[in-house]
Amino acid sequence: MARIYFATDVHGSNKVWRKWINVPNSIEKVDVLVLAGDLTGKSIVPIIDRGDKWTARIFGRTWELKTKEEVQELMQKIAESGYYPMEMTPQEVQELQNDPKKLDRLFEKVMTQRMEEWLTMALEKVPENIEIIVMPGNDDEFCIDPVIQKFEKESGGRIIYPLGKAIELNNLPGYQIISFDYVNPTPWNTPREDNEKGLWKRLEKLVDLVTMDWNRVLANFHCPPHGTRLDLAPKLDKNLKPVYVLGEQIREHVGSKSVRKFIEKYQPLMGLHGHIHESYAADKIGRTIIINPGSEYVEGILRGFIIDIDPQKGLERWWKVEG
Repeated sequence: MARIYFATDVHGSNKVWRKWINVPNSIEKVDVLVLAGDLTGKSIVPIIDRGDKWTARIFGRTWELKTKEEVQELMQKIAESGYYPMEMTPQEVQELQNDPKKLDRLFEKVMTQRMEEWLTMALEKVPENIEIIVMPGNDDEFCIDPVIQKFEKESGGRIIYPLGKAIELNNLPGYQIISFDYVNPTPWNTPREDNEKGLWKRLEKLVDLVTMDWNRVLANFHCPPHGTRLDLAPKLDKNLKPVYVLGEQIREHVGSKSVRKFIEKYQPLMGLHGHIHESYAADKIGRTIIINPGSEYVEGILRGFIIDIDPQKGLERWWKVEG
């Protein structure tokens, strides 16, 4: 029996990452750890050194800090929530506000630094017999891909960058995992998006990678299929505010029709998805079981699914866990 722990959408949260790499210490016999998409945080939070105090604007309030200890405590709190805290002078803040390219370079630097710290931590904390799959998602800039690839090479394959290949794991022989990071268009114009026609072309390229029967393939696709329990998100108005009718929040299906078409056509054993934080669910398309752990990274909650696969009998069981 092989046991997979699948999670997604940590968005830079130090707390959730630490919980994920410690799963083998809290769940019996985990063979494979998968973190599938949206690894990085969304913004830099300046903690401004004003000489006699430090100020920061985060979590809906303005913070005034009097000591270095208070600064360190806030920096930890910010990092645990998924952002990138940086101590700066007012002049440095002004320079970044006036130079978007410089800000972009700094953002890439802090993202890659945290990714390196995380992967180093994973190699130190996760037992050597456990395989670790780490995949970017639509929110992730392309600068992090070379970092994961470097760790894959240097770790001898303990860290696995799954894009562009079909993986047969040592701990799950006789099965393959194919992975996909792109999603259909979102209101936020994230780095890895394409229209449905473009997505279908990208997805069809994965078919040539598969060398096994589709009932022995896991489709690790960040985007969930359209029209399922996995892709329900709040409907937004033109100002990107949630729509309410008679006091009830309206939800709509926002997943990819191309991903659904792919699953309907090829019927892999499972679809492993994320992207839509609110849709913590399991569903079925034909004979394919599909799951989305959802995400509560800001609150520091790790959500995931445990998946048990018997090398001979196939999928045995799957269930949600969080903590």
